[in-house]
Amino acid sequence: MAIHIGTSGWSYDHWENVLYPPGLPTAKRLAHYVARFNTVELNASFYRWPRDTTFAGWRTRLPQGFAMSVKAPRGLTHGKKLYGPEVWIERISRCWHELGDKRAVLLVQLPPGLARDDARLDYFLAALPQWIRVAVEFRHDSWDHPEVYALLERHNAAYCIMSGANLPCILRATASFVYIRLHGPDHEHLYGGSYSDADLGWWADRIREWSDGGRDVFAYFNNDGGGHAVRNADTLRAFLGTG
Repeated sequence: MAIHIGTSGWSYDHWENVLYPPGLPTAKRLAHYVARFNTVELNASFYRWPRDTTFAGWRTRLPQGFAMSVKAPRGLTHGKKLYGPEVWIERISRCWHELGDKRAVLLVQLPPGLARDDARLDYFLAALPQWIRVAVEFRHDSWDHPEVYALLERHNAAYCIMSGANLPCILRATASFVYIRLHGPDHEHLYGGSYSDADLGWWADRIREWSDGGRDVFAYFNNDGGGHAVRNADTLRAFLGTG
């Protein structure tokens, strides 16, 4: 099965001399990124959802075999908290169609203050077109329940596996694919620190297990500070033989 290892976002000034050569124009960063990685998680969409034409442009610009995951807009997840999602779903579906064969997974990150609400999650997942692969990142402890995992399985929605400061690392595979977000090993600061080779070797073993079990795997490093995400993604790919 396919294994996709990349980073959360690609346009960071502090990646100069790590991924990008000095003086590289911002507009050329994506082209430079895709020469090294086969997937990316778009995070800017959380703050401002791109136009349909922007997604169509990515479809033509991204190379064959590249997969882009996209974070759902905060208007849907943090504003409406998934309530009455139809307008947002229609807009997302249009853009997902425009992204074409370059689309990977829609990441739905729920706010920390949103406690477990099975009916609301079930309604949202049922309303989402089945051809959109979706992963849900829970930030409230109450969602950690067997009935929630069973709900995700019914919709073939992935439980987003997390690694990071004060976040539960629960290894649950609830869909035909696995979605992992690695926020950094720093126990004090989210998105901080660099994973050790031992840590990355452990994750490589888990990813092999999921892949050997017939699941595609998408893993994104979100510890962008200091370019750690780039280095960690490279090391993990090397361990998996996908580099």
